[in-house]
Amino acid sequence: MPTLVSECAQIERELWTDEDFLDWLQPGVHADLIGGEKAMHSPVSLKHADLLNALDLRIRQWMAAGGGGKLYREVVAVRLSARNVFLPDLAWFSDAQVPQLLPTHAPIAPKWVCEALSPRTADRDVGPKFAAYEEHGVDEYWILDPETQAHRFYGREGELLVEFLPDAEGWIQSRVLAGFKVLVSDLG
Repeated sequence: MPTLVSECAQIERELWTDEDFLDWLQPGVHADLIGGEKAMHSPVSLKHADLLNALDLRIRQWMAAGGGGKLYREVVAVRLSARNVFLPDLAWFSDAQVPQLLPTHAPIAPKWVCEALSPRTADRDVGPKFAAYEEHGVDEYWILDPETQAHRFYGREGELLVEFLPDAEGWIQSRVLAGFKVLVSDLG
């Protein structure tokens, strides 16, 4: 049962735990638990869906060619803490992590995450979700903007996720998915 907290006499909020949220979450429901608060996902644009479909296909091809691991779309809940459970747009778990995955959710942070921005939810992806991914050990985080193509790529350096850039020819080389690279211009 969610905990009720008050900002003042007129404002009361519910703070959910990971267990409450995972019990509530049903197939076909797309939501995140961010800092204990439920945040519903919005319907996405066709550009958003096409971008994720294309990247998903490329990563699956890389995996089939020997890359390994498991890739999930936003239908798998990732529990980062008691108040943070996300459904990332794309989440890749290494072969070493796969045995730790549970039948209902991932109780560990993925090694690689991609979130494609939507106008209604972009602030979450670049704010509290970024901080939670950083804090809980995601090694690489791609934030893609299907509307502006202002894509950003972050890799772990110590405790922080630090931006890294494409090479001179426009290729972004993953630091986590060994040997995986894509032209940034193809992420349109």
